[in-house]
Amino acid sequence: MGCGNIFFTLTITFSVALITYNIIISANAPLKQELPGSSQGVLSFDPIIKMPGDRKSTLTNKKRLFHTAVTASDSVYNTWQTRVMYYWFKKMKAKGGVACEMGGFTRILHSGRPDKFMDEIPTFVAQPLPAGTDRGYIVLNRPWAFVQWLQQADIKEDYILMSEPDHIIVKPIPNLSRDGLGAAFPFFYIEPKKYETVLRKFFPENKGPITNIDPIGNSPVIVGKESLKKIAPTWMNVSLAMKTDPEADKAFGWVLEMYAYAVASALHDVGNILHKDFMLQPPWDTEIGNKYIIHYTYGCDYDMQGKLTYGKIGEWRFDKRSFDTKYPPRNLPLPPPGVPESVVTLVKMVNEATENIPNWGP
Repeated sequence: MGCGNIFFTLTITFSVALITYNIIISANAPLKQELPGSSQGVLSFDPIIKMPGDRKSTLTNKKRLFHTAVTASDSVYNTWQTRVMYYWFKKMKAKGGVACEMGGFTRILHSGRPDKFMDEIPTFVAQPLPAGTDRGYIVLNRPWAFVQWLQQADIKEDYILMSEPDHIIVKPIPNLSRDGLGAAFPFFYIEPKKYETVLRKFFPENKGPITNIDPIGNSPVIVGKESLKKIAPTWMNVSLAMKTDPEADKAFGWVLEMYAYAVASALHDVGNILHKDFMLQPPWDTEIGNKYIIHYTYGCDYDMQGKLTYGKIGEWRFDKRSFDTKYPPRNLPLPPPGVPESVVTLVKMVNEATENIPNWGP
């Protein structure tokens, strides 16, 4: 009982310290921002829009470089994915040529200690949350890691792309943000209206309608660096508050940290252009089309006739969870005929990366 009280006290002390830090870091600039098409900071247009075909007509000719940041642990599972991700980042940045707006890259390693891949991947070592603070939800380390990185690192670019280890860039990414708005992928399962009662604990009525909370997570998002410096501490605090609230924890589950980012962005009046073409997710998205990122979060299971057998292990499969404690081998077998382009492309790109990354393996 005494240990429990000590842990609770430490947790509260840590949260209060973060909240204090949030107030300090946000005090130098007003949180309210007028946005194009807004009335007192409330968006009055549908933010789900396509990027104009002629970007030069709406954006300046000056390149607006963004820095790509990926949070990761030092687990085998996160490490092999990040190595593949960084391989394709470099290749697509080079493919973009002199006009490419992809700037630097950082793996934000929240294990608290360097690993042997520091020379292969540009890395910032962040400290993890105090033991037990995440309550078994390791994703809470992500916002805390971003707070540390933004405070301590010398980031040259004016924009940040928050990405993840299981992202593969399939073509050079332009800076999709504009006019003070971030650019984000809309997730169908982030439903602020459905959970309005719960969310009002963290997004009060005086901040406007619940629709001000965009249906996004923190990734993929391109956002101004200065905006993210304001958002990140709030994202951290809201994540902790949601995790310690039984109703919110039950409602949001494994996407709790995504809701927390969406709320934090709205609290700071940073709206987002929702780009459906930002990312595709096999096996549900079957074509690459105009997408920029493959997110391979779902398992891909097929029979040998090319029929999807989702929910049942297929005769052919690719699932990142098959390699949670070991590296995927080089030259994975390609899918059988009839499997969609997105899945075929995913496996080919993993194979190319593993073939060319030196010393592939743990």
